Amino acid sequence: MEVTKAGRIAEIPLYRLEDCVAGMPFFIGEMKGYEMECREMGLPHRHNGYSIDILLKGAIRQSIDFKQYKVTAPAIMLMEPDQVHQHDMDADVEMINIFFSQDFLVPEMQGVVSCWRCVFNSGLVPLNEEQLEELMGYAGLLLKEYQGDKLRKEAVIRNVLNAFVIACGRISEPTTVWLNAENSQYNMTRQFKVLVDQHFHEKTQVSDYAEMLFVTPGHLNDTVKSLLGKNAKYVIDEKRTMEAKRLLYWGEHSVKQIAARLNFEDDAYFNRFFKKHTGQTPAAFQKATREKYN
Repeated sequence: MEVTKAGRIAEIPLYRLEDCVAGMPFFIGEMKGYEMECREMGLPHRHNGYSIDILLKGAIRQSIDFKQYKVTAPAIMLMEPDQVHQHDMDADVEMINIFFSQDFLVPEMQGVVSCWRCVFNSGLVPLNEEQLEELMGYAGLLLKEYQGDKLRKEAVIRNVLNAFVIACGRISEPTTVWLNAENSQYNMTRQFKVLVDQHFHEKTQVSDYAEMLFVTPGHLNDTVKSLLGKNAKYVIDEKRTMEAKRLLYWGEHSVKQIAARLNFEDDAYFNRFFKKHTGQTPAAFQKATREKYN
């Protein structure tokens, strides 16, 4: 992590897919732990898209949004956009990295999986040999198509990626409802989570999202809670709390600036909100996490 001359923590780098590849918003590649690109992953960073890493060999020590993990092959690692993470990997690590934008999947997938983004809530998932073989079948097709130059290349990749994401979901969450075909409850909850990701900075009340979804706040709360086990307000506050944590640790912003950025009335209210949800004041969290991770 870089510290500026003024002693403040520099902004965390954002790796943008469009800066790395030309053409379609998709990338797949083979990586080895001793390569320079893998060494650079040891620095904290974010992605602006979704990523799936298939760990084939070796072990990785990974930090994701202030939680630390050790992953041993074989396993898959699923990451959402904007999650702050860093990897410390052994030199003998071998893995497949897949990276794509949230708009890349075929729209028809929404009729098969009620919430494909929910797959990425699984995080780190160990694999047995049969599961690894299944996922590598899809990954091999994606890699071959990506490296080739056949007609309708993008269409083939989109459709194989759809199947690959569903396969990841079947492995990581085999009994969850998101794998079912859509009904109104699944659809509303999915739309709500997408809207929260887009608008949590400025829209902080359940009524804001209920209005956009043309339902009552009570109905939205009940629907979200029946599927996620937590009500709509908790989901909104959880998103705001995590972004506050990221800004406190990685950013150059003051508590007052973060409060304004997340649409709190003032920094005193932000302090109360943050302590209620984390058990710490923003300043105490910032000090403790920087001491722990540096």
